[in-house]
Amino acid sequence: MEVSFCQTISFNADTFDYDVVSQENGNATVIKFPIDENKYSPGDVVVVVTNDGEINFHGIVGKIEDGYAFASDPKGSLLPAGVQ
Repeated sequence: MEVSFCQTISFNADTFDYDVVSQENGNATVIKFPIDENKYSPGDVVVVVTNDGEINFHGIVGKIEDGYAFASDPKGSLLPAGVQ
């Protein structure tokens, strides 16, 4: 039996550095962002929060490649898809 653990990774929306992989209605639904591959793994949860505590993005890391994580929030993202 294999035991898996996941963790939540939290980012501040004002300082979060990400690239938009796909978007819908001006909001990023799939993002790519730099990550420490030694600390995090696919299955970890990503939350991007504003200073007032509003969640702009809540998704799961689907894969990690070359130091970048890919996460998706296809239904509830409020993270802008525009230029960072």
